[in-house]
Amino acid sequence: MTSAAAGALRDAAPRTFWLDDPERPAPLPALVGAASADLVVVGGGYTGLWTALLARERDPSASVLVLEAGECGGQASGRNGGFASASLTHGFGNGLERWPEELALLDRLGADNLAEIGATVARLGIDCDWQETGELTVATRPHHVAELQELGTVLAEHGSGATWLDAAEAQAQVASPTYLGALSEPDGTALLEPARLAWGLRRACLEAGVVVHEQTRAVGLERAGAGVELTTLGPGGPGRVRAGRVALATNAFPPLLRRLRLMTVPVYDHVLMTEPLSAEQKAAIGWEGRQGVGDASNLFHYYRLTRDDRILWGGYDAVYHWGSRIDASLEQRERTHRMLAQHFLKTFPQLAGIRFTHRWGGVIDTCTRFSAFFGTALAGRVGYALGYTGLGVAASRFGAQVVLDLLDGADTERTRLRMVREQPLPFPPEPLRSVGINLTRWSLERADRSAGHRNLWLRGLDAAGLGFDS
Repeated sequence: MTSAAAGALRDAAPRTFWLDDPERPAPLPALVGAASADLVVVGGGYTGLWTALLARERDPSASVLVLEAGECGGQASGRNGGFASASLTHGFGNGLERWPEELALLDRLGADNLAEIGATVARLGIDCDWQETGELTVATRPHHVAELQELGTVLAEHGSGATWLDAAEAQAQVASPTYLGALSEPDGTALLEPARLAWGLRRACLEAGVVVHEQTRAVGLERAGAGVELTTLGPGGPGRVRAGRVALATNAFPPLLRRLRLMTVPVYDHVLMTEPLSAEQKAAIGWEGRQGVGDASNLFHYYRLTRDDRILWGGYDAVYHWGSRIDASLEQRERTHRMLAQHFLKTFPQLAGIRFTHRWGGVIDTCTRFSAFFGTALAGRVGYALGYTGLGVAASRFGAQVVLDLLDGADTERTRLRMVREQPLPFPPEPLRSVGINLTRWSLERADRSAGHRNLWLRGLDAAGLGFDS
């Protein structure tokens, strides 16, 4: 590690910046004994909280209960970069490749969904610094220029307001000597403070009459008469919950349905946060539009400004651990945080001397089609939405709507989508899973260093409709 990167990281606290907040709400009581509800939601992240809130809005007479193993918003929903994208398909290109005939509808539904989130944030008074900033995708290697220009042309043909910026124009937006150009998309992305959005949704659920039990892990699920019974484990011991219907919103954590255990894999994403920029530092990088930024590499960085002008810097080194291991000890990874610091200082050499105040990691779920998938089990009594692959801040609300539609047995514009009706291919069991994921990651990194050339392995995955995304 360079001395500059070591100095920048020296005082970084091993804590998630967003969760290290004096406004963090006190934990809610764990379940003790038995309970029942018309709808039980397993998971207190975005998908679970939206599901609970929207269920009460659809039917105020229905009882709704949320079970959260830790604290609501404590995992991916409170640790991410705060990019809320209108895309429901993990980007335009992925949607065009997989569902070209319904992409226009998916784009409209995604835009409506993002607008509805913004309206809900305003209506409920959620203080999460919601800013509809748009996004820049920057070219940092020569082959990115042609790729982004081609994407911009296709986007324009589909009615997007995206525009190509040459190197000077891109650097006038955000001053980095690494930029060779950028694709500017002024619409379709909002930035927010992710944990505060989750806490605001939790508060809204409570005010709507939802019962929320934190520190309560659901460990079993079985059919019981006309409904479903869940077994739980919390500080007070085991418990049982009777439900008419169940919505599973467990993201990367092991699902209660065996059929789903090979459908996703958990990968760790790692993040740094700087100290607030001084006026001189801010002037040195510009960034007056405050857009979210990502680069066009396969292994990419994402970054944005906070309300107090810190820079969040994350991505690149998505890490899978053997056996789909999930453990709090994996959230701190010295090698990855060192590499992120070095990449940051290469991107913004004019910020030499800056310090990082926080460094953290979080686990996300990825699936082989990159975007969320949906389904039901136990004769329609259980619904689920999983597989957001790191782009679920906004798509989770759409996922909640789909799950509720499926549990209602409703024929809607959402449930008629091929994207909703189809499921991705599963990952193989170990050891093939680790071999395949690590070979894919190595191949993606090699493609980044080889003018975008995709080797035989990546071309084979492309042909099979499989992949692994950073």
